[in-house]
Amino acid sequence: MIEDHRVPIKRACAAAGLSRAAYYRGPVDGLVRDAEVIEALNVVVERRSRWGFWKCFDRLRLDGRPWNHKRVWRVYCEMGLNLPRRTKKRVPQRDPVPLQAGEFVNQGWALDFMHYALYDGRRFRTLNVIDEANREALAIEIGTSIPARRLIRTISRLIDWYGRPDSIRLDNGPEMTSHEFTEWAAAKGIALRFIEPGEPNQNAYIERFNRTYRTEVLDTYLFHSIQQVQHITEEWLLDYNEHRPHDALGGLPPRKFLPRLTTAADSRNGMST
Repeated sequence: MIEDHRVPIKRACAAAGLSRAAYYRGPVDGLVRDAEVIEALNVVVERRSRWGFWKCFDRLRLDGRPWNHKRVWRVYCEMGLNLPRRTKKRVPQRDPVPLQAGEFVNQGWALDFMHYALYDGRRFRTLNVIDEANREALAIEIGTSIPARRLIRTISRLIDWYGRPDSIRLDNGPEMTSHEFTEWAAAKGIALRFIEPGEPNQNAYIERFNRTYRTEVLDTYLFHSIQQVQHITEEWLLDYNEHRPHDALGGLPPRKFLPRLTTAADSRNGMST
C-alpha cells in the first residue's frame, strides 16, 4: 500500500494508528514468543492441578521468573487454565456387604448422616444410629457440625449405656473413613462394615429409618432452633421404640420385638451394689 501510493512510512503509520516500531517488527508466533511461560506454567500445573492463578504466579516468582502478572495471566487464559478443571474423585473400593439383621442386640449397629435446615435457613445435621437386630433407634445426634471426634463421643456414650456392638455398618463419608474414627474402632474391637460407594441399599435398615424420621419429624414441624429439633426428636424416639408398630417386625415396636434384658449401665450398677 505504501509503495503503491508512495506515502511516507511515518504518515502511513500515523493514519493507521500504528507505531513505526510495529511496522518494522515482523509478526511473531505467540507460541514461540511465550514458549518459556507456557513451559513454566505446565511444570507448575502438572504437579499441583488444583492451584489457582495467583498460586502459580507466586511460585514462578519464587523460582526467579521475571514476567509480570499481566503477561502470565494472558498466557494462563490462552492455555485454558482459568476454566474449572474437573478431577477424578477418588472413590474407595469396597467389597459388597450383604444386608443381614442380627439375631441378637448389639450384633450389628448401623449409622448414617442426614441434612436439614431450620426455618431461618440455617443448616444442621443429624447422626442416626440404630440396632439392626430389632431396628431400635439408639440415638439421633443433632448439630450444625458433627466431625469425627463428636461421632466418637456419641458412639462411646452409646457403648457405655448399651454395650459394645460387634460391628457397625456405615457409608464412606469423611467422618467415618477418618483415621481418628477407624483407629478408635479398631482399638475397641469393632468391625467397620463399609458399604460400596453408590449402594445405599446395602445399608437399607438405616435408610428406611431415615425416611421415617424425615416424614414424621423433620417434614412435619417448622424448627427455629437446634434445641427445638433435639427436644421433639427425643420425644419421637421414645414413641418410635416403645409404641410405634414396625411393619418389618410383625407390627411390634422395636423394644417389644427383641427387648434388651439389661444394659451395660445396669450391669455396672448391679456389680457396684
